[in-house]
Amino acid sequence: MEKIKGLAQTSSLIAISFGVAESAANTFTQSRFDLQLNPLDNEVFVVLAIDMNVTPPDADASVDFNSTLASLSTTERTGLGTLAQPSVMVEARDTIANDSGNTLPAGTFSRVSGETPTGDLPYIGIIATNDFFVQVEGQNNRNAKGVTGRMFGYRAKASASQYAALVQSEILSQ
Repeated sequence: MEKIKGLAQTSSLIAISFGVAESAANTFTQSRFDLQLNPLDNEVFVVLAIDMNVTPPDADASVDFNSTLASLSTTERTGLGTLAQPSVMVEARDTIANDSGNTLPAGTFSRVSGETPTGDLPYIGIIATNDFFVQVEGQNNRNAKGVTGRMFGYRAKASASQYAALVQSEILSQ
């Protein structure tokens, strides 16, 4: 692992597993996951990679599409996030596109934003507050869907000024 200037790594590699199920079919559902960081010691979590998998959507030829969508963010959300929002670290989606008129075959599409980014990045994000949030929502499904995943990273200690800047930036990055 490449060192980040100004941050002192305080743990070895940590893998944090998570899972969220919709509270009902096609219902936005969010869960909070506590990193148990120590704010008195200016502790942050450096995210190296995230692997996220959604439950496949229902195959229903009577509607034009079925989807399962998910995101992971550093702040609480009221809806699914995309990579266009700075607080969102990863998004995933599985979609089945149907022709409800039954004249064309169905197609399936999957998208997960970089589980491992291309290039030579030392990290993909830093979480300075104590939690991260995972969101899931199905569209046009008969059954509730879910998301599971794993986040890889390590704990680090920041200077007081770095920590204050990271916390403020995270809170303001809705």
